[in-house]
Amino acid sequence: MTTTQQLVDRQVSSAAIATFIIFGANGLVFASWAARIPAVTETLHISSGQMGTLLLCTAVGSLIALPTAGHVIGRIGTSNSVRASGFLAALAAVAISVSLLAESVPGTAVALFFFGIGIGLWDVSQNVEGADVEHRLRRTVMPKFHAAFSGGAFVGALIGAGLSGLGVGLPQHLLVIAAVVAVLTFITPRYFLPHAAPQAQSADETKPDRGPSAWRDSRTLLIGVVVLGATLTEGAGNDWIAKAAVDGLGTSESTGALLFALFVLAMTGMRFFGGSVIDRYGRVAVLRSSMAAAAAGLGLFVFAGNVWLAAVGAALWGVGAALAFPMGMSAAADDPKHAAARVSVVSTIGYVAFLAGPPLLGYLGDLTGIHLALLAIGAPILVALLLAGVAKPLSSRK
Repeated sequence: MTTTQQLVDRQVSSAAIATFIIFGANGLVFASWAARIPAVTETLHISSGQMGTLLLCTAVGSLIALPTAGHVIGRIGTSNSVRASGFLAALAAVAISVSLLAESVPGTAVALFFFGIGIGLWDVSQNVEGADVEHRLRRTVMPKFHAAFSGGAFVGALIGAGLSGLGVGLPQHLLVIAAVVAVLTFITPRYFLPHAAPQAQSADETKPDRGPSAWRDSRTLLIGVVVLGATLTEGAGNDWIAKAAVDGLGTSESTGALLFALFVLAMTGMRFFGGSVIDRYGRVAVLRSSMAAAAAGLGLFVFAGNVWLAAVGAALWGVGAALAFPMGMSAAADDPKHAAARVSVVSTIGYVAFLAGPPLLGYLGDLTGIHLALLAIGAPILVALLLAGVAKPLSSRK
């Protein structure tokens, strides 16, 4: 006979698998674009700085979506939010393909703007669902969900490298990815957890946490600053490792894509096994160690004199960048009652770096070369390291 608790356990297990798949699909569509940025610059005949402007279009779209994501999720739920955002991202990927075939810079810019909106809402929605599953399981699993994102990105990067080597264009590539994403984001969220209003002692306590109050919470803001510095590390690697390898080391486009794939693989492995490390040593210690590893890997990648040392640097950089964002999401969602609003706030602050930082590196790259421009992220890495203490779980605070 099946007990109520067994049914609940099955529901949580199904939700965990569904959330894992959604994170993976998000990584797949993102890397399918990021791994082939060098091809975009050639197709559209633009410089690194102009490519930075196109990337900024994605950033603006996401930064418009992120602050309102908590409200959207509160209105339609995480399942429908993922469906809507996945459909928009897939549609935008189709528009990017058409614009590239037409060699239209304005068309690509508009498509990337809507791509950014879709990815931004999708990101907050999946993190809110992941935090809910983590609370129900009562163990650290958020890094594994982000490992799924990295795993999807790794597969996307390998596909990008292979198709580049075969001479298959990015437009055709994105059209297939868009179809896959549309199907996954429509079907999979049906297995998400149902979201009911939290139980509370009074009517006031049942009211959802609105955006403005979350923006006034000092701990949430400081977590956002940590995530801002930490995610710049990840965002810069995602967007510029392939290009920096081509420009700084003189590698082929396919080799640059493989170095990006190695960066993502290192992140995936660390995220998959990182939950037990966090449970054993705590968020703060792991966050500080992560930032130190990221700084060391960045330095080795930039100053490496050959592809093999650069590969070691890219791997160490990926290990360091792996856990900061999922730990930030878990820290923001420590109180389930306020999770949606606070995850939205932290995501917004963090994505200023994750999305706007890489385009700014592109402008700097026009002056110094993108290879050396990557050193600029050393300062925010240090800030994240110094402020890591704010990620201490609420349950362990006095």
